[in-house]
Amino acid sequence: MERKRADIIAEELEGLIFDGTFDNGERLDEVQLAEKFSVSRTPIREALQKLAQSGLVEQIPRRGVFVRQPGPVELIEMFEVMAELEAVCARLAASRISDEALADLHEANQRCNEAVDAQDADLYYRENERFHAILYRQSGNRFLEQECLRLHRRLQPFRRLQLRLRGRMRQSMGEHEAIVNALEAGDGNRASAVIRDHVAVQGEKFHHLIANLKPAAE
Repeated sequence: MERKRADIIAEELEGLIFDGTFDNGERLDEVQLAEKFSVSRTPIREALQKLAQSGLVEQIPRRGVFVRQPGPVELIEMFEVMAELEAVCARLAASRISDEALADLHEANQRCNEAVDAQDADLYYRENERFHAILYRQSGNRFLEQECLRLHRRLQPFRRLQLRLRGRMRQSMGEHEAIVNALEAGDGNRASAVIRDHVAVQGEKFHHLIANLKPAAE
């Protein structure tokens, strides 16, 4: 499926924010961005709305759209909550997941594996999103699913950023396989523990994220 132009622009803007091209607090002008990307203002607006959902920009009525990177403490707190929510999903899914959904998880993992071999971080992230969305749905708890999707969107740029860390895609792939194995065995405690570690920001992932937040902190 061809990706929407707005999604592509949103990802490019993420990169420009993370590399310091756009400073924290800087106003993003729709007209200038439309000229930069050679598009109308409509996909620019859609891209900015997408970034607003993830919290990388703030839309202020009658003033415009401004870059807003979260501070280190806020970011780590969000990842802590995300890890716990996904752990609950995995524990519930271990006794509720369907055979069809397990097959879908295996398929998502196969595509993730292909992305690892191709060193294609964008493809890996798209299939990774599919993997986690399946897990949320298989928790069998609609409210929990919606909360996970909401926070997942909020953390989307930072989860994608982690994949730039050397060896992270292959490590993530191994964690995915361990999650599916635990779900197939009906071991909710094991599935919960593995995905909690998978999502939590610690060690090299922590330092990598904080290094990219330095422009915002300064």
